[in-house]
Amino acid sequence: MTRTSTISRTTAETDIAVTIDLDGTGAYDVATGIGFFDHMLEQLSRHSLIDLHVRTHGDLHIDQHHTVEDTGIAIGEAVARALGDKRGIRRYGDALSPMDETLTRVALDISGRPWLVWKTAFSQKRLGEMDTELFQHWFHSFAQAAGITLHVETLHGENNHHIAESAFKGLARALRTAVEIDPRKGDAIPSTKGML
Repeated sequence: MTRTSTISRTTAETDIAVTIDLDGTGAYDVATGIGFFDHMLEQLSRHSLIDLHVRTHGDLHIDQHHTVEDTGIAIGEAVARALGDKRGIRRYGDALSPMDETLTRVALDISGRPWLVWKTAFSQKRLGEMDTELFQHWFHSFAQAAGITLHVETLHGENNHHIAESAFKGLARALRTAVEIDPRKGDAIPSTKGML
Protein backbone atom coordinates (compact mmCIF):
# COMPACT_ATOMS: atom_id res chain seq x y z
CA MET A 1 0.00 0.00 0.00
CA THR A 2 1.41 3.35 -1.06
CA ARG A 3 0.41 6.25 1.15
CA THR A 4 1.62 9.19 -0.88
CA SER A 5 -0.07 12.19 -2.40
CA THR A 6 0.62 15.30 -4.40
CA ILE A 7 -1.43 18.47 -4.08
CA SER A 8 -1.31 21.48 -6.38
CA ARG A 9 -3.13 24.56 -5.12
CA THR A 10 -3.22 27.74 -7.16
CA THR A 11 -5.14 30.88 -6.25
CA ALA A 12 -4.75 34.56 -7.05
CA GLU A 13 -2.61 34.79 -3.89
CA THR A 14 -0.48 31.62 -3.86
CA ASP A 15 0.85 28.82 -6.04
CA ILE A 16 1.68 25.71 -4.02
CA ALA A 17 2.89 22.18 -4.75
CA VAL A 18 3.11 19.62 -1.93
CA THR A 19 4.17 15.98 -2.11
CA ILE A 20 4.16 13.72 0.94
CA ASP A 21 4.92 10.12 1.81
CA LEU A 22 3.42 9.04 5.13
CA ASP A 23 5.77 6.04 5.26
CA GLY A 24 8.94 7.95 4.51
CA THR A 25 12.12 8.61 6.44
CA GLY A 26 11.67 12.28 7.32
CA ALA A 27 13.31 13.58 4.15
CA TYR A 28 12.32 17.15 3.31
CA ASP A 29 12.75 19.82 0.68
CA VAL A 30 10.86 22.95 1.71
CA ALA A 31 10.82 26.45 0.24
CA THR A 32 8.06 28.89 1.16
CA GLY A 33 9.95 32.19 1.02
CA ILE A 34 9.76 32.49 4.83
CA GLY A 35 12.91 31.13 6.44
CA PHE A 36 11.58 30.45 9.93
CA PHE A 37 8.47 28.80 8.51
CA ASP A 38 10.66 26.53 6.38
CA HIS A 39 12.58 25.58 9.53
CA MET A 40 9.33 24.59 11.30
CA LEU A 41 8.09 22.50 8.37
CA GLU A 42 11.46 20.75 8.22
CA GLN A 43 11.04 19.86 11.92
CA LEU A 44 7.55 18.53 11.15
CA SER A 45 8.94 16.25 8.46
CA ARG A 46 12.03 15.06 10.28
CA HIS A 47 10.27 14.13 13.51
CA SER A 48 7.14 12.61 11.95
CA LEU A 49 9.17 10.58 9.44
CA ILE A 50 6.79 11.91 6.79
CA ASP A 51 8.67 12.87 3.63
CA LEU A 52 7.67 16.40 2.69
CA HIS A 53 8.33 18.40 -0.47
CA VAL A 54 6.86 21.92 -0.47
CA ARG A 55 7.13 24.73 -2.99
CA THR A 56 5.12 27.82 -2.13
CA HIS A 57 5.12 31.04 -4.12
CA GLY A 58 2.96 33.56 -2.32
CA ASP A 59 2.15 37.25 -2.31
CA LEU A 60 4.81 38.07 0.29
CA HIS A 61 4.92 41.64 -1.02
CA ILE A 62 1.58 42.03 0.78
CA ASP A 63 2.28 39.98 3.92
CA GLN A 64 2.80 36.36 4.99
CA HIS A 65 -0.81 35.48 5.80
CA HIS A 66 -1.84 33.83 2.52
CA THR A 67 1.46 31.96 2.18
CA VAL A 68 1.21 30.42 5.65
CA GLU A 69 -2.53 29.73 5.49
CA ASP A 70 -2.53 28.14 2.05
CA THR A 71 0.55 26.04 2.80
CA GLY A 72 -1.26 24.68 5.86
CA ILE A 73 -4.29 23.87 3.74
CA ALA A 74 -2.20 22.14 1.06
CA ILE A 75 -0.22 20.03 3.54
CA GLY A 76 -3.43 19.11 5.37
CA GLU A 77 -5.11 18.10 2.10
CA ALA A 78 -2.05 16.02 1.19
CA VAL A 79 -2.19 14.17 4.52
CA ALA A 80 -5.93 13.53 4.16
CA ARG A 81 -5.53 12.23 0.60
CA ALA A 82 -2.58 9.98 1.52
CA LEU A 83 -4.59 8.49 4.41
CA GLY A 84 -7.42 7.48 2.07
CA ASP A 85 -10.21 5.81 4.05
CA LYS A 86 -7.85 5.50 7.06
CA ARG A 87 -7.95 1.72 7.25
CA GLY A 88 -5.59 0.23 9.81
CA ILE A 89 -4.24 3.49 11.26
CA ARG A 90 -3.74 4.01 14.97
CA ARG A 91 -5.87 7.19 14.63
CA TYR A 92 -4.80 8.82 17.91
CA GLY A 93 -1.45 10.32 18.81
CA ASP A 94 -0.04 12.48 21.55
CA ALA A 95 3.34 13.79 22.59
CA LEU A 96 5.02 15.82 25.28
CA SER A 97 7.61 17.90 23.50
CA PRO A 98 10.36 19.40 25.68
CA MET A 99 12.81 21.94 24.34
CA ASP A 100 15.09 23.33 27.02
CA GLU A 101 12.84 25.41 29.32
CA THR A 102 9.74 24.84 27.17
CA LEU A 103 7.26 21.98 27.34
CA THR A 104 4.37 21.60 24.90
CA ARG A 105 1.65 18.96 24.91
CA VAL A 106 0.06 17.91 21.60
CA ALA A 107 -2.81 15.45 21.22
CA LEU A 108 -4.70 14.61 18.05
CA ASP A 109 -7.39 12.40 16.61
CA ILE A 110 -7.65 11.72 12.88
CA SER A 111 -11.39 11.84 13.30
CA GLY A 112 -12.70 13.59 10.21
CA ARG A 113 -13.99 16.26 12.60
CA PRO A 114 -11.56 19.19 12.34
CA TRP A 115 -11.00 21.28 15.44
CA LEU A 116 -8.14 23.21 16.99
CA VAL A 117 -7.64 24.00 20.66
CA TRP A 118 -4.66 26.36 20.90
CA LYS A 119 -3.20 27.33 24.26
CA THR A 120 0.12 28.74 23.19
CA ALA A 121 1.25 32.37 23.30
CA PHE A 122 4.26 34.38 22.20
CA SER A 123 5.82 37.42 23.83
CA GLN A 124 7.25 38.85 20.62
CA LYS A 125 5.60 39.68 17.31
CA ARG A 126 8.14 38.04 15.01
CA LEU A 127 10.60 35.17 14.86
CA GLY A 128 13.09 35.89 12.16
CA GLU A 129 10.84 37.39 9.52
CA MET A 130 7.76 35.32 10.51
CA ASP A 131 4.79 36.87 12.30
CA THR A 132 4.15 34.79 15.42
CA GLU A 133 0.37 35.26 15.19
CA LEU A 134 0.49 33.08 12.07
CA PHE A 135 1.51 29.93 13.95
CA GLN A 136 -1.99 29.45 15.31
CA HIS A 137 -3.39 30.15 11.87
CA TRP A 138 -1.15 27.50 10.28
CA PHE A 139 -2.19 24.86 12.84
CA HIS A 140 -5.85 25.76 12.30
CA SER A 141 -5.57 25.59 8.50
CA PHE A 142 -3.71 22.27 8.68
CA ALA A 143 -6.21 20.69 11.11
CA GLN A 144 -9.20 21.84 9.05
CA ALA A 145 -7.84 20.53 5.76
CA ALA A 146 -6.55 17.25 7.23
CA GLY A 147 -9.77 16.57 9.18
CA ILE A 148 -7.92 16.33 12.47
CA THR A 149 -9.01 17.22 16.00
CA LEU A 150 -5.87 18.89 17.34
CA HIS A 151 -4.97 20.19 20.80
CA VAL A 152 -1.77 22.18 21.33
CA GLU A 153 -0.87 23.53 24.75
CA THR A 154 2.41 25.01 25.90
CA LEU A 155 2.64 24.07 29.56
CA HIS A 156 5.56 26.43 30.17
CA GLY A 157 8.20 28.22 28.19
CA GLU A 158 9.96 31.55 27.80
CA ASN A 159 12.00 31.48 24.60
CA ASN A 160 9.72 32.15 21.63
CA HIS A 161 11.81 30.05 19.22
CA HIS A 162 11.59 27.10 21.62
CA ILE A 163 7.82 27.55 22.02
CA ALA A 164 7.21 27.44 18.27
CA GLU A 165 9.58 24.57 17.67
CA SER A 166 8.22 22.45 20.51
CA ALA A 167 4.70 22.85 19.05
CA PHE A 168 5.80 21.67 15.59
CA LYS A 169 7.90 18.82 16.98
CA GLY A 170 5.02 17.77 19.23
CA LEU A 171 2.67 17.74 16.24
CA ALA A 172 5.22 15.70 14.31
CA ARG A 173 5.57 13.04 16.98
CA ALA A 174 1.81 12.80 17.60
CA LEU A 175 1.14 12.60 13.86
CA ARG A 176 3.78 9.90 13.44
CA THR A 177 1.94 7.70 15.94
CA ALA A 178 -1.55 8.45 14.60
CA VAL A 179 -0.84 7.70 10.93
CA GLU A 180 1.07 4.48 11.62
CA ILE A 181 -0.52 1.24 10.56
CA ASP A 182 -1.41 -0.86 13.60
CA PRO A 183 -0.74 -4.52 12.72
CA ARG A 184 -3.42 -5.63 15.21
CA LYS A 185 -6.13 -3.75 13.30
CA GLY A 186 -5.54 -5.32 9.92
CA ASP A 187 -7.45 -3.22 7.40
CA ALA A 188 -10.21 -2.20 9.82
CA ILE A 189 -11.33 1.42 9.99
CA PRO A 190 -10.69 2.54 13.59
CA SER A 191 -14.24 3.62 14.41
CA THR A 192 -17.38 1.89 15.62
CA LYS A 193 -19.21 3.92 12.95
CA GLY A 194 -17.31 2.08 10.22
CA MET A 195 -15.99 5.29 8.68
CA LEU A 196 -13.94 8.35 9.58
